[in-house]
Formats: sequence, C-alpha cells, structure tokens
Amino acid sequence: MQRLLECGCEVIPNPFKRKLTKPELLELLSVDVKGLIAGLEPLGRDVLKQSSLRAISRCGVGMSNVDLKAAKDLGIAVFNTPSGPTTAVAELTLAVLLALLRRVPQVHMALQKGKWEKYIGTELRGKDVAVIGFGRIGQRVAHLLSAFGARVMGVDPLFSGEIEGVHMVNLESALNRADIITLHCSGENCVIGESELGMTKRGVFLLNAARGGVIDEQALMRALDDGRVAGAWLDSFSREPYMGPLQNYEQVILTPHMGSYTRECRKQMELEAVTNLIKALERCQQDSNEN
Repeated sequence: MQRLLECGCEVIPNPFKRKLTKPELLELLSVDVKGLIAGLEPLGRDVLKQSSLRAISRCGVGMSNVDLKAAKDLGIAVFNTPSGPTTAVAELTLAVLLALLRRVPQVHMALQKGKWEKYIGTELRGKDVAVIGFGRIGQRVAHLLSAFGARVMGVDPLFSGEIEGVHMVNLESALNRADIITLHCSGENCVIGESELGMTKRGVFLLNAARGGVIDEQALMRALDDGRVAGAWLDSFSREPYMGPLQNYEQVILTPHMGSYTRECRKQMELEAVTNLIKALERCQQDSNEN
C-alpha cells in the first residue's frame, strides 16, 4: 500500500474484505480506475469492457478468473505472481496430508470432548502418490513427498518422461496406482469426477489445493459414503465461502482457500503484484505521453 501511495496512486481498498461479486466489482471500477490488484474476482469480457483498466496485476498464480483474450483485445496488460505461493501451498499440502493419514483432527476433537481415543493411522513412507499438475507447486510437493520415502508420479499434459526425478504418467495410470492423489493443476475444468473416482483404489486419500471446480464435490461425497475415498482435504470449492454437506464428514478436512496464507508468501506476492502494476502503469503513461 505504501509503495502505491509513494508512486502517486490513489488506492481504493476492497470495502468488503472478501472476494467481490460482479456487481460490486463493476461499482468499484469507476472510469478513473486504471489499475487493479486482483484476487479471484470475475474478470470476464463484460466486466473488462465496462472498465477503464489498463493493467491487472493478479496477486496469485491462477488466471482462470481473467478473460485473457478479452484483456489482450482491449489492450489491458495482465500479470501474476507465479513463484510466491509455491512453498506455502506445498507445505500446507504436506501438513494436511500427514494429519489425514494419522487422523489428527479426529483425535483432537475427541480429546476436546474428554475422550481418550486412539486411532490406527497410515504412514506416508512407501505409498504411491500421484501429483496432478506438475508446475512449481506440484514439483515442490513431489520434492517434499520424496523426503518421506513416498513413491511419486506426476501427471501433467505439458510434460513427459522424467521431471526432477519423477516419472510422468497419464491420468488413468496414476488413478489406478495411487494411494494418495493431490491436485495442483491450473484451470477450473473437472479433473476428478465420477468416472475418475471409479478408477481409484479403495481407501484412496484425495487432496485439492487447486481450484474448486477440478473435483466434482457430489461425486466425492458418494465416494466417501461407500469408502472408496478414505479421507479428503479441500482448500478450494466450486462456490466460496463454502457452506455445504462436506462439512458433515469427519474424515474430511476443509480449509478456507488459505494455501498461500503465510506471512512470507503474502509479503512476497503482494510486493510483486504492486511492482508489476506500477511498472505497467508507468509504461501506459509513457505511451500516452509519446502519443
């Protein structure tokens, strides 16, 4: 915020302190607003056409909420912060995975209720883990998993062969073999639905640190009900904030889209997003002066 003010920008904060709806976003994007530090707001063609934006700086990695073609057509520069969340998301993934395998939330809740209960858990060592989406975060997760003695395979249409010591396989092969599946892919298209869950081992663990749409939540609940999925973690949902039936499953850990929420990650991403925006607006001003 201070860097923006020092550069002469007038800053309009998000008054709702949450993801904006389309009407809220349109109201804030007045004719004077030329730059946007973006989260997951719906930045489709209709919104962009009604704005006077010259630059969008996404504070985060995913760009599925931004119509990139529309932005290009309208001459709006778009940036993201791809490296910022890598460590934070990867570490949270490992933390929750270990909690799922050892049933930490269940024993915690029991002890809070005065019950001294012990559950038999599962070790990570020796397990086959499919990492779906093998970009920066997926590769970091694979590195951390390897330190625990897990056997890691990667799934990503952009890669083949071996990446960072991890063999790339197709999705069907990964689903057939995996004891644990963790999603770090881009986009919001469904990757794990009814048919994909039908290919998995019984008792598989499923984790989603990507977008909510990549898992069919209804299909997941059916798989939890019949025991095909032994436990799951979701950090993102098809609709957020999430209020739904997955809250009733004690073998499911739900977190409020907080993968990047470490002090170190937020500072890095926010500073990078501001730097990107300032540079873009300065270029726009230079172009305007030259014309």
